[in-house]
Amino acid sequence: MRASRALAVAATAGAAIGLCAPVALANNGPTNVTVSPTRVHQGGQLAVSAMGCGHGGTVTSNAFPKTALTVNPSGHSAATPRIYDHATPGQYNLAVKCSDHSMVVTRTFTVVRGRGSQGGLGGSMAPSSTEMAIGGTLVATAAVGGGLFISRRRRLSGGKV
Repeated sequence: MRASRALAVAATAGAAIGLCAPVALANNGPTNVTVSPTRVHQGGQLAVSAMGCGHGGTVTSNAFPKTALTVNPSGHSAATPRIYDHATPGQYNLAVKCSDHSMVVTRTFTVVRGRGSQGGLGGSMAPSSTEMAIGGTLVATAAVGGGLFISRRRRLSGGKV
């Protein structure tokens, strides 16, 4: 009697998994496609995200090269395409297509003129030769001035060291 209960439970679990598997594998193409920011400078980057592309996909546009969608374990896909430096300012469309579905979803974004701010360079740029020469001169002047100060101070103390 116990064997029949175990067999019934196993059969029920197998049927439940068998019925859920096609639903889990069903893919309706990309959904919840977002583009951020919607206004980007020439040479800037976009953040494109989508749901429903379980095996990755691509993001394409005339403003940037074809970029692959990467998938994380939760099923969320993302790509960070870089806008061409020479992209003409104006409105562009991008297309998101999953590898395992033929449906394509489009979104719009705007490319604006200019490179934007170049912030965040602190410490990553070496000093120029002019800056090095000025710094060296200041250090040498401080050394000579300090030496003169110490030598004059010794003489003023009465000749005894």
